[in-house]
Order: sequence, then C-alpha cells, then structure tokens
Amino acid sequence: MIRKQFGLAGLARSALVAAGVLAAAATAPAAAETTLKVVVHADLKILDPVWTTAFISNRHGLLIYDTLFGLNSKLEPKPQMVDTYTVSDDKLVYTFTLRPGLKFHDGKPVTSADVIASWQRWGKRDPMGQRLGSFTSSLEAVDDKTFRLTLKERYGLVLDTLGKSTGNLFIMPERVAKTDHMQQIKEYVGSGPFIFEQSEWRPGNKVVYRKNPDYVPRSDATDAMAGAKIAKVDRVEWLYIPDHNTSLSALQSGEIDYFEAPPLDFIPILERNRRIKVIDIEPLGRQGILRPNFLYPPFNHPKARQALLYMVKQEDYMRAVVGNPKLYKKFCGAIFLCGSSNETAIGSEPLATQDFEKAKQLMKEAGYNGEKIVVLQPTDRAQYNAMTMVTIQNLRKAGLNVDVQAMDWGTVLSRRANKGNPYESGYHLFHTTHGGPNTANPVSNTWFNSRCERANPGWACDMELDKLVEDWSRETDPAKQKALIDKIQARAYETVPYVPIGQYTQPVAVRSNIEGVLVTNVPVYWNIEKK
Repeated sequence: MIRKQFGLAGLARSALVAAGVLAAAATAPAAAETTLKVVVHADLKILDPVWTTAFISNRHGLLIYDTLFGLNSKLEPKPQMVDTYTVSDDKLVYTFTLRPGLKFHDGKPVTSADVIASWQRWGKRDPMGQRLGSFTSSLEAVDDKTFRLTLKERYGLVLDTLGKSTGNLFIMPERVAKTDHMQQIKEYVGSGPFIFEQSEWRPGNKVVYRKNPDYVPRSDATDAMAGAKIAKVDRVEWLYIPDHNTSLSALQSGEIDYFEAPPLDFIPILERNRRIKVIDIEPLGRQGILRPNFLYPPFNHPKARQALLYMVKQEDYMRAVVGNPKLYKKFCGAIFLCGSSNETAIGSEPLATQDFEKAKQLMKEAGYNGEKIVVLQPTDRAQYNAMTMVTIQNLRKAGLNVDVQAMDWGTVLSRRANKGNPYESGYHLFHTTHGGPNTANPVSNTWFNSRCERANPGWACDMELDKLVEDWSRETDPAKQKALIDKIQARAYETVPYVPIGQYTQPVAVRSNIEGVLVTNVPVYWNIEKK
C-alpha cells in the first residue's frame, strides 16, 4: 500500500520552520484589521478562472467576482446579481434585470454589456455554457440594467447553468471580457465581496484579498452560494505552503486560521484537538479521476482507454489517498457520483474487477508496442501524488513502459493544457478530482464533456455520447431522464472520457474561533467571522 506518511514527529520537526515560513509569507496589516489566514491546496498561478478549470483559480474567482445566480443549500438556483427575471409562457424568452448598487472594483457600474460580454466568452469554454449556447438564438441588452436571452427551443437548465457552483459565469468588465477566449485575461477587476490586491501577490507564496467596502450584498439570508455574501473579515490571506507538516503545525499553534485541504491521514488527530474544528463542506464528496489524452496513441484508441478500467482497484487508490475508511467509499461505479440522483451502476463491471491480463490484451489490440507512457506526477499535492503512484504501479503491472514527469501542480496545470506531442510538451495521463452538484450532472460535469476540441485537457471526443447528453438535457420526464442516464453511463464505459478511481470526502480544518464556514461544496470566504 502506498501512502504518504505524516507523523507526529514530522509535526514536531516542521514546527521549527513553520514560524519562518509564515513570517516570510505574511505582511502584517494594520492592527484594527481582521485577517483570515488560509493555507490553500495549490499555488495560484493562473488568474483567469474562465481559461482554466483549476480549483484554485475558480476559488480565486469566487472571491473577487460575482455571479448572476447561485445555488442554495437545496441546490436550487437563486438570483444573485439578478434582481428580477421573467420567463415567457412558451419558455423561450428569459428577461433579467440586475439589482441596484452593483459596481466593479474600479468604481464603474455593472451593466448589461458587461454581462453579455462575460457570458459570451465563458460560453465558449465552459461545457454547460457551450450547451446553453447551442440552444441560444440571441442574447441582447434591453437597457443598461436589463438583458434578454432568447432560445431556439425550450431548455430546462437555463437557471441551473447560470448558477452552477464551479466553472461559474463570473461577470467581468466588458473591456476585460472581450479578451479572446483562448487567451488569458490581463486585468482582474470584479464586483464581488473581496478585491484582489495584485501588488501583494507573491506567486509560490501568498495571495491577498481585501474586503470590498462598496459591495452591496443581497438582503435575503445567506444560504450556501445564494443569498447575502457578507465579508466579515477585512483581509483574506492565502498562503501556499507545500509542506503539509508545516501547515498542520501552523494550524495547531494558531499561526493560521483555516487549512483548506489537510492530509486525510491527520483528520483523527485534528478531531481530537479542542482548538480545531473539522468541517465537511462537501455533501456529495469528490471523485478522483484518471484522465487519458485522446489526441495521441495509445489512448486515442478506445480499447487502450478501456484497458485502464481493468487496471484500477478503487479501494487501493482510496487507501493510498484517504486512508480513513470513514471518509471514502470502498467502490463506486457511478460516474455521476454515488449518493446523487443520477447514481447508476450500469456499465461499471470492468471497473469492479481488476484484471491485468485483460488490460494487456486490450492494450495489444489498441496497437500498443512498448512505447513510453508519459504520466504527469504532481509532487506538491499529496493526494494527487498518491493517486499517481498507484497508477504508475498499475501501468507497470500491465506491462506498460512508464515515463514519469514530476513537477509541481501549477506546472501540471499548464502542461495538461498543451496539445503537443507527449514526448515533447504534452502527456498521456494525469490525475485530478472534481465533485459536488456539477459532477453529478452530465451537462455540467466538466471532465465528462466529450466535445472533442471543446472538451477539457485530454480532449475527450465522442459525439455520440454528447448527443445522449443533449437528449437528457431536453427531457423533462424523470423516468425518461433516468433511462437516458443509464444509456449515457453505458456509453461512457465504452469510450472512457475518464476513469473514476474513487469517491471520498475532503473536510476543511479551522481554528475553534472561526465561525460561519458554509457548506457549499467549495470553500468560500464570505460569512466567515474570526472571533
């Protein structure tokens, strides 16, 4: 069994360096300010949350931008930037009016033109935005505060799309949103509850956000991503500390307030510490995935991707990644998450039976002849590193020639977006995770998107699968939707956009004086008080 060990002795050793690391990372604000210090799971390198699907960039976006709608605790889309909206009787025309008081951090008011430009750029990259775009006849401004969406035909996921919890439609100034969707933005001006302090950004070290004094929250109660977003601290400092022992020591000593992704091996220890609270903010949990690159041999062949299914034993991954059986499922064959309304076991039989001989046979049928398989290994993400180590062992047991490329997670994010030859600038395989309501929905599941060049890195390509997803999105009868989910998953296990390697929960850990942490499936920093 592979597991990164974090022992108490390691905590003691790292405590000696924790103060130095944190001192270097932090710049003390004015005494009157309240600062929430957070150790985040990854270094923030990409500041454009539309250009990448990286969790860290999306969470950056949630701090500084706002959204038209947000999901409440029942996963219902509720107005956020929108004040009122109407839907025509034929369900083809949606008219939205922005609520008063919205303005960007540069002082300029938010207008319909900003919304439309942001919507159009996001809709070219996000899978759910792309799907809505295929149903859209027009998106136009009525006046500065009102805009209208006209559909070609009925589409039941309009509001769900505008309120999705990750890969959000973040509203940016029109001048920024007009940036080509294949290029990253260069200006980071939002209208959200916090302001990005670019002058204090230290890549590899620290990111600073300041409370937006001009933000006008909604008047309704805070409810997950819906309702009032109230910044209750003056500053949020994100600290990137690759050594988890150092981070854990800092949390125990009170030098940090919030640990976004503590090593799961340490959850029992943290639960015994009266000065620390462990909070599960993920009702549906998260899913680890192995993503093949569809562009190059051997994984451009479906049999090679099917071979990966036979190499996996989910419990081996979960023991290595999680350790604590209370935090993971022994087996879950549901691509759209066990415990969700779209759970099904259809087609998952290959995943349930590890068979290296079958994997070897399928690789041979796919034309594999001993070529190197380039695997991206993130060295600074303990869980992703553990996943990768299990995969490396499995690939070798199946007779594959493995070329491990070790790098930090930020570099993985850049390299996985490269369509180049695996032996030069690309890759064959990498790991990532996703979870929550977006993963449970075949339209919003970003890594399930199989629209070829419009898919996520790895560029899953199966337009037959995409057609089934589109049929599901049109269907309003629950029984027919369920039948389509079974067809979708059966097809997915034939073409394998990704391999689900297990489902687990990642709690956050905070000091006992931190109140107001929301159960939102992703960490957010409004509503939090430091008492």
